[in-house]
Amino acid sequence: MSRNVVGVLGTVIIAIYAIGSGRMVATDAEWYRSLPRPGWQPPSRVFGIIWPYNFAMLVVATWLVASRLPKTSHVVWLTSLALSVIAALTWARLFYGPHLLRASGFALALATVFTIPQLVLAFRASPVLGFAFLPYQLWLAVATSLAFGYAAQ
Repeated sequence: MSRNVVGVLGTVIIAIYAIGSGRMVATDAEWYRSLPRPGWQPPSRVFGIIWPYNFAMLVVATWLVASRLPKTSHVVWLTSLALSVIAALTWARLFYGPHLLRASGFALALATVFTIPQLVLAFRASPVLGFAFLPYQLWLAVATSLAFGYAAQ
């Protein structure tokens, strides 16, 4: 698989992630606003900053991994990316659709685990990229704890 194919495929997966999660999150905003918040939830403005950063960083990381690492790493990257996106979209569907808060927490936990190979590959491609990837990994962990926090309320 060529580097350009990896870059384009990864970018398409990330676009599906951004558009899909945005649409699902918007499906029941009123219900979400009515939920009691866990005490550790960041302010709403943080969400508006971190998600654009995360999506942009994922695109940059995809292209850097494609250009700097061998083909076996490309397969690992795309597989990990696809699995993490499927898990994250499953979270959005479960959380905002049937309001299955605990199940959505498990979906986000899977998304967090599926990004670990991406983090490792990001550091292999560039230490700067690896550190730039850390906020995404941490954000997924915080989001997972929030999903379980909502379920416990």
